[in-house]
Amino acid sequence: MRLWDADWAPNPRRVRIYLAEKGIELERQKVDLASGAHLRPDFLALSPRGTVPVLELDDGETIADSVAICRYLEAIHPAPPLFGATPREAARIEYWTRRIEAEGYSAVADAFRNRSRHMVDRALPGAWPPIAQIPALVDRGKRMFEIFVETLDARLADRSWIASDSYSFADLTAFVTVEFAIATRLSDGRFPPALARWHAALAERPSARA
Repeated sequence: MRLWDADWAPNPRRVRIYLAEKGIELERQKVDLASGAHLRPDFLALSPRGTVPVLELDDGETIADSVAICRYLEAIHPAPPLFGATPREAARIEYWTRRIEAEGYSAVADAFRNRSRHMVDRALPGAWPPIAQIPALVDRGKRMFEIFVETLDARLADRSWIASDSYSFADLTAFVTVEFAIATRLSDGRFPPALARWHAALAERPSARA
């Protein structure tokens, strides 16, 4: 298998952290997003949406979505379980992962893509016709992220992990979201106490350097 990867982008990092947590090693092929390599015909043959990451299987089939890649790898490498060891735990992790994506990650992505000068006419990721930026989405993204921070801080006030009694894919997704906010300067990295404690603990894990 081969992972088509990109250094800075958050979704490829989500897969790299997952691989590190699971102890899975894959061949990696970097995609230069800055030069538009993800929009060239050879890459679009692998990922029709023009997004990274992409997992290329040994028979040539591709999986072009970060969560789908991790789900596939979880099925063939079940231990340690990051998507839950019981049906109830799996449901909790799924709930929080989807909520984090909808309320946190999308807020950061909207704020970034609708204000960056590098994203003019590219307000949506991947292979789209020109999509204009909408400045109002920047303010909405900022406010959504503020509420997201408050939500996570309250959730973590009396617990170490977001969805279960151990580190899970929900924590991984939230960590990448928070780091994305810091990298794009939507956040200065100063968080309320419970979220700050959680973030510091995840930042110390070896996988955070993936």
